[in-house]
Amino acid sequence: MKGLLVFILNAIKQWKLLLLKFQGKTEKDQVNADLVNGKIWADYCDTLKAAGGAIFYGNPPMDERNQAEAYRYLSRLTRAGLEAFIEYNDPEFPVLKCLVHETVKLGADNPDNHYQNAQISGAYEYRITGKRNSVFYLGFFTQNGSYGSTGGLSPCGSLEASDMVYNEDGSFEIIISKTKKGQNWLKLEEETTMLMVRETFMNKAEEVLAELHLETLNGPSAPQALDANMLKNGLHTAGTFVAGASLLFAKWSNDFRKHTNQLPQMDPAKSNAAGGDKNIAYYHSYWEIQEDEMLVIEVKPPACRYWNFQLNNHWMESLDYRYHPIHINAHTAKLEEDGSVRVIVSHQRNGAKNWISTTGLSQGTMLWRWWYANEFPEPKCSLQKIQA
Repeated sequence: MKGLLVFILNAIKQWKLLLLKFQGKTEKDQVNADLVNGKIWADYCDTLKAAGGAIFYGNPPMDERNQAEAYRYLSRLTRAGLEAFIEYNDPEFPVLKCLVHETVKLGADNPDNHYQNAQISGAYEYRITGKRNSVFYLGFFTQNGSYGSTGGLSPCGSLEASDMVYNEDGSFEIIISKTKKGQNWLKLEEETTMLMVRETFMNKAEEVLAELHLETLNGPSAPQALDANMLKNGLHTAGTFVAGASLLFAKWSNDFRKHTNQLPQMDPAKSNAAGGDKNIAYYHSYWEIQEDEMLVIEVKPPACRYWNFQLNNHWMESLDYRYHPIHINAHTAKLEEDGSVRVIVSHQRNGAKNWISTTGLSQGTMLWRWWYANEFPEPKCSLQKIQA
């Protein structure tokens, strides 16, 4: 099906180019005309309008709060898309930016993580310099494709701080290229579009983020001036990012409802294709809790470097962790005497040691992660009535 679609789109493109040739025009002439007459902007707006259909996919909650969060979600993706693909879309002069954060959330974003992305290309080579500082985890990843063009982010290369070589002062250098270079090397391919940096905290109040600087090694000395084609491609990618990401995770959320209030492991191939970490076992699911109920989650953590649990809304945005206890990890959890952990998800605390707040929502998605674990126990879930 995908091959047929690509064939049809290529055929349409070739037909349009043939028409332009008969009219004595080039593709550049048409793009310039589309810019002047406003078609480029109109096409972008049409894509955003169509993206709104994602919030009606499947069987979403239709109450006022959930729908308000849905439209805010689309506005957040729009903001992120414009920043990533218009403002910072030059692979010759890439900039590490925090695309997902407290007010832009995507695909069950981890509250313990600090995410940075940069647009890169297989046509160039890059260098990252900096210092790790005290953050618990630091990892560098290259990704191919995009949510808008390919429907996901397939993994390319990865490099973790624990595997790197450092200078005496704690500084380091990473080379990003197609062929191996230097002591710290990150793989790049022709189809690579994104550099992703993940920093994970055990305790945000005490740990210091890494200092990072990214530069192109074989690019020009100054950026190109913005032209019609660059703007067209940027707006197109920004629009399809909103449409592609919102539809992808709407489908996921709808699928998770098949095992509501349970936490089965997700197929690793599926999570990896969406930009997930291959070293994490993801337990994505759906929750639905009434005012007089609580979801009890029990499991004995295996030997692992890190684990956490978080609550999200239906659109797979992490709930507001700035003001509410919506996640827990290996550092913050209070364990039982036998080493197990008991997490309570409910509307009110009710004296629970490890309480996760619904923030007033009655349904949404949730996620448990085991990271570098020696085994992968499925958390046991039970929906219980709260005793008066």
